[in-house]
Amino acid sequence: MTRGHFVAFEGWEASGKSTQAELLASRIGAVLTREPGGTELGRLIRSMLLGDGPVPTSRAEALLFAADRAQHIDEVVEPTLRSGGHVVTDRSYGSTLAYQGHGRGQSIEQLTALVDFATAAVLPDLIVLLDVPLDTADDRLGGERDRLESEAEEFGRRVRDGFFQLAAEDPERWVIVDGVGEVDDVAARVWEAYDAWR
Repeated sequence: MTRGHFVAFEGWEASGKSTQAELLASRIGAVLTREPGGTELGRLIRSMLLGDGPVPTSRAEALLFAADRAQHIDEVVEPTLRSGGHVVTDRSYGSTLAYQGHGRGQSIEQLTALVDFATAAVLPDLIVLLDVPLDTADDRLGGERDRLESEAEEFGRRVRDGFFQLAAEDPERWVIVDGVGEVDDVAARVWEAYDAWR
């Protein structure tokens, strides 16, 4: 049986990842999921990471994301791919390297090792980086924000730059798509990128 495609959407907050992931998943008949929160355990971890509870330290934050990812790969992603189904996820390992690495200043080498352990080498075949300027993202976010969305602009700049660096280092896996414009226009760009890759 042919293994399915594993596609991830990455980007800074309010870049349109959730919307575009849903549209692509619907178009190709894929399982739509997300990190964190794609499993029952993941939903609990997501509430710990983004909710109003105790704020984890930087290392604890990275480990919680890794725990979510390990469960996600084992429970959702790998079984679906193995059965021939496609998976589209809103965020993947790129967010760990961009947010906890470039954003928080943690060791990229150590985080990469953590990603390797959590994913068991099951990585997205294609990563769509939706790029929007920080001021556009800020306008889209509005007033109510979770803990990561409330970070200072400088943090967002480091994360966005980190995503660009990751894409430059692995151009066969990553594609950058302009996330500015109407939903349908962005979806057309995403489809063009996916169609060129597959």
